[in-house]
Amino acid sequence: MSLVPGRELLAAAGARGQAVGAFNFNNLEFLRAIVAAADAKQTPVFLATSEGALGYAGIEYIVAMARVAAATTKTPLCLHLDHGRDLALIQRCIKAGYTSVMIDASRLPFEENLSQTRAVVAIAHAAGVSVEAELGRLVGREDGVAVAERDALLVDPAEAGRFVAETGVDSLAPAIGTAHGAFKFKGEPKLDFERLARVKQLTGGLPLVLHGASSVPPELVAKCERFGLEVKGARGVPESDLTQAIGLGVNKVNVDTDLRLAFAAEVRHAFAERPGDFDPRHYLGRARDAVTELVEQKIELFGPAGQTMTRPRTTAPIP
Repeated sequence: MSLVPGRELLAAAGARGQAVGAFNFNNLEFLRAIVAAADAKQTPVFLATSEGALGYAGIEYIVAMARVAAATTKTPLCLHLDHGRDLALIQRCIKAGYTSVMIDASRLPFEENLSQTRAVVAIAHAAGVSVEAELGRLVGREDGVAVAERDALLVDPAEAGRFVAETGVDSLAPAIGTAHGAFKFKGEPKLDFERLARVKQLTGGLPLVLHGASSVPPELVAKCERFGLEVKGARGVPESDLTQAIGLGVNKVNVDTDLRLAFAAEVRHAFAERPGDFDPRHYLGRARDAVTELVEQKIELFGPAGQTMTRPRTTAPIP
């Protein structure tokens, strides 16, 4: 089947009170791992790529691989640009075949963010491509930030309502206290669920997106450290917080760091067990399988109250 627009996956997830996973890939191994997990669970996923991934692999290669994946599975897949800041690059992605793009102008003043987002929506929707935007700012380890300063970084629910009404975006990523990377919190996680619920209400039930949502499982951290990967102090979003956020209206959950950790740990494990093996098919294959297993676990988690999201195909391909 063809790649499908993001709004279709979000609508299906929202109708079930669930979230669809958005998993980042940079190369063939990660892509095959993600699609294998989606097939095993018969569950749609977003295939997410950052601007950095495009610089590493190239738009043409990324799109070609994603199209091959979509053509060889009955599971709906959406090719999504994550955190697009370069407007020219966003347009290139739309023309190349992406079915969802994120315009991240959250670093700009509200009015400029609104203006840039509105412009991207006009271009993307004309091409049948879905648009995600962001309000507020995700930052790392916020324990040293004063309450007033922290609140200033998070989404303003009233602004979110106006932003959605004036831009026509298909989904919104509100900053509620998560962060990118493996070192999200120094102390206890502090997600603002009350703020999240208010955003959902004031945006008319629009699909919401949780960025920086890797949980950095302790057992994965332990494996990384056992094979020499330095991740001491790594801490992510507890799975219970993820399910609570989904219950409050998050319909897309972004995962990147956990996949990288699983892949790196297994590569190091393979080298430790067989130091003389230099065949990349062996150690990369093992790492790919580790990512598949992890993505399957995430898909199960993102169902209601952590139940499996397995379901039949519910979306139609783009003509």
